[in-house]
Amino acid sequence: MLSDDARALMARINKKCGDGTLVVASQIPPLPRFTSGSLSLDVMLGGGWPGNQWSEIIGTESSGKTTIAHKTIAANQTADPEFTTLWIAAEGYDQEWAEELGVDTSRVLVHSTNSMEEAYTAMLDAAESRAVDAIVLDSYPALIANDENAKEMDEHTISAGARVTGKFFRKSGAVTKRSLAAEERPLLGIVINQWRDKIGGFSPNGITPKTSPGGNAKNYAYYVRLEVARTEWIDEKRPGKGIARCGQVIKLKTIKNKAAAPQQVASIRFFFADSPSGFKKGAYDSAAETVAMGVLYGVITKAGSWYSFGEQRWHGEASMAETITEDTDLRAQIDVEVHAAIAKAAA
Repeated sequence: MLSDDARALMARINKKCGDGTLVVASQIPPLPRFTSGSLSLDVMLGGGWPGNQWSEIIGTESSGKTTIAHKTIAANQTADPEFTTLWIAAEGYDQEWAEELGVDTSRVLVHSTNSMEEAYTAMLDAAESRAVDAIVLDSYPALIANDENAKEMDEHTISAGARVTGKFFRKSGAVTKRSLAAEERPLLGIVINQWRDKIGGFSPNGITPKTSPGGNAKNYAYYVRLEVARTEWIDEKRPGKGIARCGQVIKLKTIKNKAAAPQQVASIRFFFADSPSGFKKGAYDSAAETVAMGVLYGVITKAGSWYSFGEQRWHGEASMAETITEDTDLRAQIDVEVHAAIAKAAA
């Protein structure tokens, strides 16, 4: 119970600064979550992307960064028919590829710009208006600050982008804040970035250290920093036609996570072309993820080579994965129970 003095303090501050400025911690609702479209990534994140916070997807070229963002948007559109996204296309927007990944592009607002100030202003306006459910910036390195743009090619501009980025995150705290009211729709914020070699940096292992454009201040502002890397290609045999390269294994690691354990690692099998084994272009191997996460959280029982869920039993992981690939309702039921187990473990 709060003391009378504490209640009086709350009343004074809320009167001066606005209702809800000072609240009792026990009254704050759980962090809202957005699914990533991948069960194993949701588990890594602690139940999905955090709402009303900014997250970073970072990696090298062609590692799957934009794919993860598109699959996230597609999954949330499937769950919510009114889910709308603002996509800041600093590198252009490939409508065909987005649709291959399951995105309903009629619910995506695309703002094409390379101006850093213009991009950040649009993001702040969109967040404050409550008109969209998600904001994606793809990608930070393609933006240029006005101070830098005004200079000639032979003139040096140091830290112009970092200064503007720091200001953006300082201003974004107020506009991304949502009230405690249950009816207030949360916001998903994702910024895509790239690794750069930190020239001159020292590593005792002899490996060139990595850094990311935008300065260090942004790293403190992100709630989640997710590293994405390609570990191997997926090649499958085509009867009588040799071997087809149809996908890649995307390795994921949470560099930072303020809502769950950091330094978690997982993999997603992603298919960028139709595969001989039956996976469609743009699909994850979701059934394999469901089986693995189901066993991890005790939703699926594994005894030797036998797997069971409820009254059903399968001999071998492949057999169960094949069944839930065809029976999407069964897979959805298992996924729901895994998410419930994640929430229970985090409570």
